[in-house]
Amino acid sequence: MKTSFVTDLGTEQTVTTFFLVHEKEIRNTREGKQYLRLELGDRSGTIEARMWDQFETIAKEFGRDDFVKVQARVEIYKNRPQLALQQVRRAKPEEVDLADFLPHTKEDIGKLWAQLLEYANAIENPWLKQLVTGIISDPTVAACYKRAPAAKVMHHAYIGGLLEHVVGLCGLAKQVGQHYPELNLDLLLTVAILHDVGKLDELCYDRAIGYTTEGQLLGHIVMELETVTNAINAIVGFPANLKTVVQHLLISHHGQYEFGSPKLPMIREAMVFHYLDDMDSKMAAVRAALAVESGEEEWSTYSAALGRKFLKLDAFLKGPTPQ
Repeated sequence: MKTSFVTDLGTEQTVTTFFLVHEKEIRNTREGKQYLRLELGDRSGTIEARMWDQFETIAKEFGRDDFVKVQARVEIYKNRPQLALQQVRRAKPEEVDLADFLPHTKEDIGKLWAQLLEYANAIENPWLKQLVTGIISDPTVAACYKRAPAAKVMHHAYIGGLLEHVVGLCGLAKQVGQHYPELNLDLLLTVAILHDVGKLDELCYDRAIGYTTEGQLLGHIVMELETVTNAINAIVGFPANLKTVVQHLLISHHGQYEFGSPKLPMIREAMVFHYLDDMDSKMAAVRAALAVESGEEEWSTYSAALGRKFLKLDAFLKGPTPQ
């Protein structure tokens, strides 16, 4: 069974433990020498690993998404640990526990799902309520919704992450709707629940979080537009104008063309939802950066998603209590 996790590898040491292979490739140095490069991971994160000698035969024994047992030297390079592999072999099924390799939301899935259903049933517009409840009540959709991550890397990148993200957005939508009474709360709840439903099929998350072939070719916005449009077409009498509004909310939620939105938000609810979605995903990325031990007293680890480090504010402001 697994003993050392990625987050335990902060100092130079020799370790023997199990990892999941996220990436595998043969590379060349500038001098033309070949080496094996792996990205290995567990539920706590990923780490780069390299094997310089006698890897040709070993590399044929395992591939991406396989579990391996490694013996390696932990080396610190540019303040980040990496592995110099000494021995690698494919792990036997009985040697690994899947729970060690996929990160999981800290929230209770059952409670999150109950909250989601409560938000869906709170939608007052009968057409939107039928649309949303009809989609999430499908047993296949529900099973995936309870497991899916919200992303591979950017935010909520763990089992149950999508559900956690969506429930949080529904809560934000209700608060913003109270502050701006001119907003249509039914539309905000509808797009909150359906805006990432395409990720149920865009991402794969059995062993490691990655992309399906269809996900790479189409992307979740195209996939969910098709899913939701088909569901709308199956509802007899669904208003045509309301269908167009729902479709616009979905395709504009990334907010900018360069972020993958085919259209900019041109309905106030679409604009508001984009900012809510953007804020919640960025806050999750900040939270993830601050949760990882960086080795620095006042700064988080570097967030690739946001392109910066973050000040550990509590530590920075900690000082004497005024008399």
